[in-house]
Amino acid sequence: MESTPSSRKALAARRQRTRATIVSAVATLALTGLIVGAASSAQTSWASEARIATTTELSQSTGLRHDQLAVQHQAAKAHADGRAKNTLRDATVVMASTRDRVDVGNLTASVTSLANYEALNLDAVISLTGQTRTIAATVQAAAVEVDRTAAAATAAAADAAASALSAANTPDGARATARDLAASRYGWGESQFSCLAQLWAKESGWSYTALNESSGATGIPQALPGSKMALVGSDWQTNASTQIRWGLDYISRGYGTPCSAWSHSQAMDWY
Repeated sequence: MESTPSSRKALAARRQRTRATIVSAVATLALTGLIVGAASSAQTSWASEARIATTTELSQSTGLRHDQLAVQHQAAKAHADGRAKNTLRDATVVMASTRDRVDVGNLTASVTSLANYEALNLDAVISLTGQTRTIAATVQAAAVEVDRTAAAATAAAADAAASALSAANTPDGARATARDLAASRYGWGESQFSCLAQLWAKESGWSYTALNESSGATGIPQALPGSKMALVGSDWQTNASTQIRWGLDYISRGYGTPCSAWSHSQAMDWY
């Protein structure tokens, strides 16, 4: 029976809708595989199964010719190759910037596999691209954690040093430092330290910030001028230990022992 014009139009409309729907599905599946990559092996497998439908079946169901289907596949492959190229670029940057802090062996292997993307089929390119991006992100995160840990350790060390300096800069801390250095460097025992304790108590009260306004003598040993102590350390203005090292050397060279320096100070009111 010959079909009526209206039935032919309805059939043509149904074919057109079917063709548009399947073309859209094919393109969507290709793009989905490109975007998702290796993040979900189940999705990749599903997209792959959809793509392996025979050309004949697709031709019959969509009305597309074989060459039109080939164009669709080529477009998807070109898109996947472009994403692979960008992924290789980004992964190379990650390797170069993190290899001195974390293991990049897995990323190097993945990059090597993806480097031949132009010769790989679409599924392989999508899978390797996703895998490489995932590994690169993991390596980058590991490097960030290493940096964070190192920064925390540096900050902790700085805090510890600041606390130690603060403690050493107190009169009690300064006396403890002087006792240790007098014994270890000069062999001066408690009797000599007793003289030293009295000498510097008179001069500065064992305060590293002590300053004689009239003479300009500075610090625990009352160096004149205070800048002399820079010979021992550039931190002479803020570090009692630096001042003590300079003061003990000054006493050793000028008087021989703290008790001799103390005797001179008692007689002359200076040393």
